[in-house]
Amino acid sequence: MLTNTEKSPFARVHALDGMKVTWTDGLWKERFDTCASSTVPQLKHMFDSKDISHVVENFKICAGDSEGDFDGTVFGDGDFYKWMESAICTAYKTDNEKLKLEIEEYLDLMSRAQQPDGYLSTKQIIGERTGNGVSRMGDINDFEVYNFGHMFTAACVHKRATGKDSFLAVAEKTAGYLEHLYDEAERTGEVQTAVCPSHYMGLVEMYRTTGDERYLKLAKRAIALRDSVKNGMDDNQDRIPLKEHDKIIGHAVRANYLYAGVADLCLEEGDPQYCEVLHKVWRSLVDKKIYITGGCGALYNGASPYGNFFVHQLVHQAYGYEYQLPNITAYNETCASLGGVFWAYRMFQLEPEAEYFDVLERMMLNTNLAGLSLDGKRFFYENMLRRTKELDYKLIWPLTRSEYILSYCCPPNLARTIAQSSEYAYLVSKDSVWIGMYGASEAEVKLQNGAEFTLVQETRYPFDGKIRFTAKNIEKDCPVHLRLRVPGWAVSGSVKTEKECRDLTEEDPATYLDILVDHVKDMDVELNLTMEVRHTAANLMVEEAAGQAAIERGPLVYCVEGVDTAAESLDDIYLDLNAEFTAVDFEIQGRKMVALETEEYVMDRSEFDRKALYQTLKYRGMKKEKVRLIPYYAWDNREFGEMRIWFPVAYSE
Repeated sequence: MLTNTEKSPFARVHALDGMKVTWTDGLWKERFDTCASSTVPQLKHMFDSKDISHVVENFKICAGDSEGDFDGTVFGDGDFYKWMESAICTAYKTDNEKLKLEIEEYLDLMSRAQQPDGYLSTKQIIGERTGNGVSRMGDINDFEVYNFGHMFTAACVHKRATGKDSFLAVAEKTAGYLEHLYDEAERTGEVQTAVCPSHYMGLVEMYRTTGDERYLKLAKRAIALRDSVKNGMDDNQDRIPLKEHDKIIGHAVRANYLYAGVADLCLEEGDPQYCEVLHKVWRSLVDKKIYITGGCGALYNGASPYGNFFVHQLVHQAYGYEYQLPNITAYNETCASLGGVFWAYRMFQLEPEAEYFDVLERMMLNTNLAGLSLDGKRFFYENMLRRTKELDYKLIWPLTRSEYILSYCCPPNLARTIAQSSEYAYLVSKDSVWIGMYGASEAEVKLQNGAEFTLVQETRYPFDGKIRFTAKNIEKDCPVHLRLRVPGWAVSGSVKTEKECRDLTEEDPATYLDILVDHVKDMDVELNLTMEVRHTAANLMVEEAAGQAAIERGPLVYCVEGVDTAAESLDDIYLDLNAEFTAVDFEIQGRKMVALETEEYVMDRSEFDRKALYQTLKYRGMKKEKVRLIPYYAWDNREFGEMRIWFPVAYSE
């Protein structure tokens, strides 16, 4: 339901309908269930509350159901549409009749709040009605078009889940308003960049859902008009023409949304120049600017590192210089990593290469899941890689998750992505099923060659590398190619079929194995990925990771929290590269995971002044201490304390 590229001429693969894929066990089932039972109701409460977010109240004022002034954030409308996606998906996958009814009530409210010309943005409608000076399209930072884009996407999800036109009717009227807006921009030459351009993806999805080429043309025009912006900024990626982009810069959410939208256009029209841009900026991201956790956008606020040195341009929540990846002050807005998932997903459909899902899975399992507490009710806006006991300065956002934060864009974005996570499990082409994210699941498959069956995946992944595929409910038995992703980290393992068993070779990581299954009824394919603990080093240009290593196992990045070691401070821990790790079953808040237990060196700092800026180094030796590591996504769910991913290494002969 995320994208419907089945008829997209340049899509080499397309996703199975997420409504026909079900997580059956393991981490993803637990996260989906928590989303449905906890996160979606929590967000509903926040949006319904007049005293917390004021979002639904704004719609009620516009519809004439309430009186008052606008309150809350300018992007609250769009945040609510994202929540609508999560509500639609969970309601219809769990058959929640009460929530289904509530969704339709919200849609009725939205349709009554909408203006006759299709315009729907609560701040401006209320502003024009009260005469407080707020008017339409006066400030790009009012996020009107961003809100429209999330409306378009949510309306398409609703249509596919329900078959109803109630949401789509609202979205089509708003798209009509946007069309007139672009007509006027072309006529006058006065063009503004819509910040966080969610509408590129939204308009293309409207085209795929309705078949009306008007929406595809509108998306194409919206992207082309970027080049007419006067006095553009790196923050908005509009300082230079789009087809001249060769590195990823500026606001990370805006960048990732932009390139995801351009990838959508390429799936429909295959523009070679845009495709070249996508490859350049993708390489810029994954080769030089992405965190080990899949986090995107290292910087808080500052000046763009590119362009004229004497003309400073503000950037925030931004990609900085190459290899500029701080840990304590890492921004890594959750929405940026989510935008990275949307972009990688579309790139894979353009060209099904394993790297795209390797990056997508890294983002999903590490930064994205870390943005949400295990109970599904508290959220990170930023995602740091190191937390100290105390700081001598204040960061913009809290150092622990919050139930509600003023910039509430990330929680509903997380909710809709987790609610639709099963769509990332499988994609198909003519006679093939491509495995995206691994996880215990069942999928109703119908291929162009006539094969029709339910694919069953059994696994404890991401905690165990044994993954088995069988089939049931076979309606039509035809030869099927099962395309198995071998992640880039999987340097050893094996694959076993009814015909053969072979070990993975050094050529296999970061590729797809093509397993031909002659008869679906006989399918029994087992992929074993050896999950050895590995020490990962960063490029030497990453200053804050120099001389250090991180610990990974399978697709998961691990961290240490203060509660899991007797060391006085995590700063005292040095990694022993010869240390042995024991993988143990572990629980936090009743959620099962695999932790790693080991012994590492701990520095004796008994004569070290932790407050001094500089001092004479006095070495008093090291001793071994027990240390437990947990998956990064599970941190900050116990007591408040230190957390660290990167540790200095103790080298010895």
